[in-house]
Amino acid sequence: MAKPTPSESSPAGRVRIDKWLWAARFFKTRSLAAEAIAAGKVELNGERTKPAKLVQLDDSVSIRLGPYLHVVHVRGLSERRGPATVAATLYEETAESSAVRAKLAEQLRMAPAAFVYEEKGRPTKRDRREIDRFRDEHG
Repeated sequence: MAKPTPSESSPAGRVRIDKWLWAARFFKTRSLAAEAIAAGKVELNGERTKPAKLVQLDDSVSIRLGPYLHVVHVRGLSERRGPATVAATLYEETAESSAVRAKLAEQLRMAPAAFVYEEKGRPTKRDRREIDRFRDEHG
C-alpha cells in the first residue's frame, strides 16, 4: 500500500497557515512566513500559532508586516502560490483594518524627515555654516 502524501492525509478544507500565508502573497517564501509566525507576528483567531497549524474558511488571521497590521478573514484555501489576482481572492481584509492601515500610511507619509547628514566624511565649511544656520533658527 502506498504511503499517503501530506496533502492526502490532511483533513479536507484545511491548509497549513505558513502555506496559506505564502499562497496569499503576504510573504515571499514559506520560510519567511514560518519565521514571522515563530516571532509572534501572526495570530490565528486571536491567538499565537505555529507554522503547522491548520487554517480553514472563515478563520480570522492577524498579520503584522512592518508598522502595518492586516486583519483578514480567510475566504479561500490554497497550498499553491498563484498570480496576485488569485491570491487576493483567498482573503478579505476587514474594513476597520484597512482604515487603520490607510491612516497610519498617511501619518508616516506626512511625518517630517529627520535631519540627516548623508555625505561621507567630515562636513565642508559650507555644510557647517548651514548646520549653524539651522541651529540658530530652530534652537
